[in-house]
Amino acid sequence: MNPISGASGAERAKVEAKDMTSRAGIGSHAASKGSASRLLLALLGLLGVLVFLGLGIWQLERRVWKLDLIARVDQRIHAPAGDAPGPQDWNGLSAPEYEYRHVRLAGHFLGGANTLVQAVTELGSGYWVLTPMRDDRGFTVLVNRGLIPQERKAEFERENAALTSPATVDGLLRTSEPGGGFLRSNDPAVDRWYSRDIDAIAKARGLTDVAPYFVDAEASGAAGWPRGGLTVVTFRNSHLIYALTWFALAGMLAVALARQVPGRPQREAPR
Repeated sequence: MNPISGASGAERAKVEAKDMTSRAGIGSHAASKGSASRLLLALLGLLGVLVFLGLGIWQLERRVWKLDLIARVDQRIHAPAGDAPGPQDWNGLSAPEYEYRHVRLAGHFLGGANTLVQAVTELGSGYWVLTPMRDDRGFTVLVNRGLIPQERKAEFERENAALTSPATVDGLLRTSEPGGGFLRSNDPAVDRWYSRDIDAIAKARGLTDVAPYFVDAEASGAAGWPRGGLTVVTFRNSHLIYALTWFALAGMLAVALARQVPGRPQREAPR
């Protein structure tokens, strides 16, 4: 039996008012909780927009840096060859300032000290032939004389006395490639090389006064081996695409947020 049915009119009114007040409180609490959740989502969305915009701006800055690097490297490559840096310059040697500089060495190669480094080039797979050259100024530089095919490996491992005569080499200055390459580590103990790691090669060959760079020799014009002039001088520049992607994500998220902003509440039609 409903307890309100036996009560007087005044008592029933009190019970109904109390019930309505309770329901209104519950509804108000739920509405407040929902508003807080929407506000939190809106703040997170706004933060996401700002992050995407920041990443887009950063990629544009990287693009400016990359274009400047490409221009500087292109200028170095086509500049007249200058003397390779000597020991007095080695402490301040850094890749951004020196790599791909057009340099010249004058001295003599050291026979019997070739290092063959696995390589993949436009001519196919094979080995770079790195030979130490004693510069007339009294220091040693590893010279990448160029590529040989795989079937010529044994021949250049034995090459020695014929390389002791005076020589001049023009080429591009390159920085060391420590560790290894092709997801494999260098193994000096068995004379297996995957990258042009200057320190490791110098130690394995017992070389002293070695420059902290090597030189990629230019093409000699001869049809024989090693084949020089195969330095790849290209820089990936996809920063504009990345920037546009981040800006597009920021725009889409901003539109999604705008659609969640509540409009003016519509009045209910009278019943």
